[in-house]
Amino acid sequence: MHLIVGLGNPGDKYKKNRHNIGFLAVEEIAKRWSFPPFREKFKGLISEGTIGGEKALILKPQTFMNSSGESIEAVAQFYKLAPTDIVVVYDELDLMPGKARIKRGGGNGGHNGLRSIDPRIGTDYMRVRLGIGHPGHKDAVMPWVLGDFSKADLPWLEPLLTTLADNAEMLLKGDDNTLMNKLAIAVNGDGAAREARPETADPTRKKAQSHIRAARPKAPQAELPVRGPMAAMLEKVLGKKKDGGDKPE
Repeated sequence: MHLIVGLGNPGDKYKKNRHNIGFLAVEEIAKRWSFPPFREKFKGLISEGTIGGEKALILKPQTFMNSSGESIEAVAQFYKLAPTDIVVVYDELDLMPGKARIKRGGGNGGHNGLRSIDPRIGTDYMRVRLGIGHPGHKDAVMPWVLGDFSKADLPWLEPLLTTLADNAEMLLKGDDNTLMNKLAIAVNGDGAAREARPETADPTRKKAQSHIRAARPKAPQAELPVRGPMAAMLEKVLGKKKDGGDKPE
């Protein structure tokens, strides 16, 4: 039996918050793998189903973020789960939006949800960090994480959550490197998108000069002879003279 936990705050007020990306992720997993509706138990909302043939529980603690460990501990004790059977999905300020990092064990990184979990079940569980970006100043962190995702976030948020759900069995198998690659490709493209960019899509398109090359002084043109056999030959090869002058046009 495996347990996948999404961290967030309960209630419609927080539903679309950046801090609730963990809830959004496990809801998408439950939908993708046809889990039954969530039911209230263990101070949370829980559902049981199968992912890739493996029995799994999906949990959304309803204790608010800072007390997430209470719900997780209750489930772990009831089902006799070890920390290695548990995956926790949560938001990460120190990752750019759409970035994902997956690893087992480690510190809490200042995340209040993990601060609640670690003393109750230990630290040897799988952590799935989903980047939401940093507002730039510590005083802006609280309104940022408790602020809603915007329409501008959808181009990276939707493929991130969908791809994580489609490949949730990799979480249970511990194939974190392959999963991180799939998430990166889903959010950023795999090279095909780059080929479709305007500067590369048309092979006949003339490349613009770099600002450095454009700033280089042009070499002066060599003076052509105006008298003698060479001048006569050049006049014959290059054509008529300009206004009867001494240089070819």
